[in-house]
Amino acid sequence: MDQLLTQFGIAWPKFAAQVILFLIVYAILKKFAFGQIIAVFEQRRRTIEEGQANAEKIKKQLAESEIRCQEILRKANADAQRIIEEARTSSDASTQKHTQQAIKDAENIILKANESVSLERARMVAEVKKEMVHLVVDTTAKVAGKVLTEADQERLASETSKQLAA
Repeated sequence: MDQLLTQFGIAWPKFAAQVILFLIVYAILKKFAFGQIIAVFEQRRRTIEEGQANAEKIKKQLAESEIRCQEILRKANADAQRIIEEARTSSDASTQKHTQQAIKDAENIILKANESVSLERARMVAEVKKEMVHLVVDTTAKVAGKVLTEADQERLASETSKQLAA
């Protein structure tokens, strides 16, 4: 057995010293480093989960705003149709001017409602994009574990905006 160990270059005193040194280094790392590393990984995992939860919440809010916009459009269209139908039922000669005015009013209502919905939708989309850019920059900074420079933040913001626009 000694001949076999000697053939592989193993000397008992050196081997025992190496095992003891390994155990000492392992104990020091376990006490001072492993716990902190695991804590950092756990914190990053929580941060990523929070970012995903926030993204889902923002998607839900965007879907709800789309539903509200459709509802406003539907109501505006129904009101406009009602006004148009009322104008069409009174078609005698003396009310012809009133009929034309009612149609113009209905079209104006539809136009204003469409503009209002477009503005509201654009505002909501801009707000969601801004929040997503902020979340991406914050999450990237936390995952990368460093403070991002202005150039890094601008680059991430532009890349995120391009991806959201697509």
